[in-house]
Amino acid sequence: MSDADMRVPFTSESVTEGHPDKLCDAVADAVLDDVLARDPGSRVAIEVAATTGLVLVLGELTTEAWCDVQAVVRHTVRDIGYTDSRLGFDWETCGTITAIKEQSPDIALGVDHALESRRGEDPDELGAGDQGMMFGYASDETPELMPMPIQLAHQVARRLAEVRKSGRLPFLRPDGKSQVTVEYDGSGRPVRVGTVVVSTQHDPEVASSDLEEAVVEEVVRAAVPAELLDDRTRYLVNPTGRFVIGGPMGDSGLSGRKIIVDTYGGMARHGGGSFSGKDPTKVDRSGAYMARYVAKNVVAAGLARRFELQLAYAIGVAHPLAVNVETFGTGAVADERIAAVISEHFDLRPGSIIETLGLRGVRYRPTASYGHFGRSDLDLPWERVNRVEALRDSAGLRGARLPA
Repeated sequence: MSDADMRVPFTSESVTEGHPDKLCDAVADAVLDDVLARDPGSRVAIEVAATTGLVLVLGELTTEAWCDVQAVVRHTVRDIGYTDSRLGFDWETCGTITAIKEQSPDIALGVDHALESRRGEDPDELGAGDQGMMFGYASDETPELMPMPIQLAHQVARRLAEVRKSGRLPFLRPDGKSQVTVEYDGSGRPVRVGTVVVSTQHDPEVASSDLEEAVVEEVVRAAVPAELLDDRTRYLVNPTGRFVIGGPMGDSGLSGRKIIVDTYGGMARHGGGSFSGKDPTKVDRSGAYMARYVAKNVVAAGLARRFELQLAYAIGVAHPLAVNVETFGTGAVADERIAAVISEHFDLRPGSIIETLGLRGVRYRPTASYGHFGRSDLDLPWERVNRVEALRDSAGLRGARLPA
């Protein structure tokens, strides 16, 4: 068997905005947006938990603004689609508990004045809001330069929400999941979709056979390109046979629990930090966004077909402790050269990241569902490809092409 005939499956999942974990991410980012809109210098680290009839908002918040947390919670729950008490959870009757305190002054000391500033090296430099590792990834297997399994899983989940909200499939309810298995050939190129799993909350009256047919035709086939599907593709819709009780009524929710859904579907490594509810001084968020921005521009510039960047920070220190590149054997130039080019063209200090990407002016709530990366439906600054020519020039690749 030749390499081209080999088939290697890879699976990624996504969840809808009505999933209890994603509802919590949405609330966390809605609170963040509300506060940053009134005071862009706010320090925000909000976590959210949800269960039957209750949303708990907790964390740290230092701001000059005032936020009506209960109103933000209710409006977010309503917008997601929990508008009927028969769902077991709805925006008008759910309780809200708030347990928010100010950020620790010990943390603020290092963020406001980085170690470099305190040493007199870089005046007024922001320090990283925490220690940790962040990864950015890009691949040329999709137009969005994302791994195909997670991109397709997001498309299926987003379509599931669209047909529910539009009334095209009125028997659907807000909670749902998708999972897509893509088969790759021996050269690492995606060739077909082997399996699609969709689990969706639904009204109790709809027959399972009608539900399955509608989801396959109106959701899966509308979201997955036809050339990737064939007569051997397997479709599993609500494999348990019934999914009426869902959302926070069926399972508790917690913000920051779907970090692989938020990023690359498991195709790339993850540092462990979540995004939602955190202001951009938190490098868990801003560092990961910058790493994606770098990775996407590196691949778009043809320096590699597949690229992963790792950044590492210490709390209260501006400059990253380490910058690691990985091209998985697809680089057009040596990894060391790519690392040097990145150092030349990207300032990876938190304050510079915030300025370069305009992170104090971003609305974060729309990123809480269907991924933070590869979003062609949103104008996200870390998804822009605007460093390509400069990178190609520095790498000596002007006019050159990557091998197919």
